[in-house]
Amino acid sequence: MPSSRVHIVGLCGSLRKHSCNRGLLNALKDQFSSEVVFTIADLSEIPLYNPDNELPYPDSVLALASMVNQADGLVISSPEYNLSYTAVLKNTLEWLSRRSLGAHLAGKPTALIGTASINVAVSQSHLRDVLLALNLDVLTRPIVQIVDTEHDKFDDLGNLIDVDTVNMLIRVRDALLEAIG
Repeated sequence: MPSSRVHIVGLCGSLRKHSCNRGLLNALKDQFSSEVVFTIADLSEIPLYNPDNELPYPDSVLALASMVNQADGLVISSPEYNLSYTAVLKNTLEWLSRRSLGAHLAGKPTALIGTASINVAVSQSHLRDVLLALNLDVLTRPIVQIVDTEHDKFDDLGNLIDVDTVNMLIRVRDALLEAIG
C-alpha cells in the first residue's frame, strides 16, 4: 500500500553550518506533524553547473533530483546577498532545470522564507521570477521576510527563538499543506 504521508523538501540558500536560514527551515520542520516527512536537502555537494559535465549527471545532482521528484512541495529559505538570492540556490536551480535530468518542478507548490540582517524582499522577488519561469507554483502568502538586525530572533547556533516568527511559520505550513491538497 502506498504511503499517504506528505513529503516536503527544504532548500537552504546558505551553506553555513549555523545558518539562520537553516534555522528557519528547522523551525518550520518542527511545526509539521509526524504525517509529514520534511527533509532538508544538502546542497553542499552539488558541483558548479557546467554543461560539459552534464552527462552523466553527478551522483549528488541525481540524488537531489530524486528527492525533489518525491516531494509534494518545496520550501526555499535564503539570505540576501548583494540584493539577490545566493549562488548556491542559483546553481541548484540550474541543475534541476535540465530537461534531461527529469526533475519534476512544474506545478510543485513552493513556499519562500528567508532571513538576513537586511531585508530579503529583493532577493525573494528575484528568486520568485526564476521559480515562475521554471513553472513552480510559488505561494504568494504568507510572506516571511525576517530582518534580524538586532540578532535577537536566533541563538548563536542559528536556532529560531522568536515566537512571532514561529507563528508566521505556522501560517506558511498551513498555506503549503493547503496548496499540496
